[in-house]
Amino acid sequence: MDRPAWAPPGIDTSKPSVSRMYDFYLGGSHNFEVDRQAARQAMEFMPGLPKVMQANRAFMRRAVRFAIESGITQFLDIGSGIPTFGNVHEVVQAANPRAKVVYVDHDPVAVEHSRAVLTGNESAGVVAADLRTPQEILNSPEVKALLDLEQPVALLLVAILHFVEDADDPYAVVAELRDALAPGSLLVLTHASYDGVPQQEQAAGTVGVYRNTRNPLVMRTRDEIARFFEGYDMVEPGLVQMPHWRPETPPELEDPFAFSGYAGVGRTA
Repeated sequence: MDRPAWAPPGIDTSKPSVSRMYDFYLGGSHNFEVDRQAARQAMEFMPGLPKVMQANRAFMRRAVRFAIESGITQFLDIGSGIPTFGNVHEVVQAANPRAKVVYVDHDPVAVEHSRAVLTGNESAGVVAADLRTPQEILNSPEVKALLDLEQPVALLLVAILHFVEDADDPYAVVAELRDALAPGSLLVLTHASYDGVPQQEQAAGTVGVYRNTRNPLVMRTRDEIARFFEGYDMVEPGLVQMPHWRPETPPELEDPFAFSGYAGVGRTA
């Protein structure tokens, strides 16, 4: 197939990517036909997937504003994906132009598009790295140049940990990142779960689609997700379904699929 002009040279357009599928769910244009096919296949089982992604983004923006109001001026967004309207740096820098943001993703399209969006923005950068290699992230030139790890950082792990299998020990990865950050840092997290999913028996089909696209989707229970917050004090209202975390509009008005999975914010002592 022809490679779009915006796609980085040498990129494999034959395999779907979770970040490009996410972009498709959100109505973006930086995805390939293979991503659209996989996303549509997943939506056959869970037609509300775009609503899940929108709920993720809405929570992220509320949590980022909470972080800013708490005095945080540094943001590390791992698994940041392809920038869309209302991304972290836009929310952050609208409130504090001097605040620093570092995006991290391992998808070449996400990285290249982020670099293009951030051109001329001296307070934001992007790292091509994988969540499973935290030291590569922490020791990257962009993190060293932009973030002072002796001061509090908001660590964003939004809709990313459910793509890390137990064999890769995601709890150890999150703990390693936690231990590298200063007291008063925040963990902002969302995670997929069968809890709250309408038509749960059909959701297993979506999990199967992601497995077939070589991007395994690991559904975890609320207790398993809560383990990621070990070493953190939970910010009220705790670990809840996304629309229930400090809502700006009545949660009962949300689409039923918006309640799929959990969201929470923790603070290190």
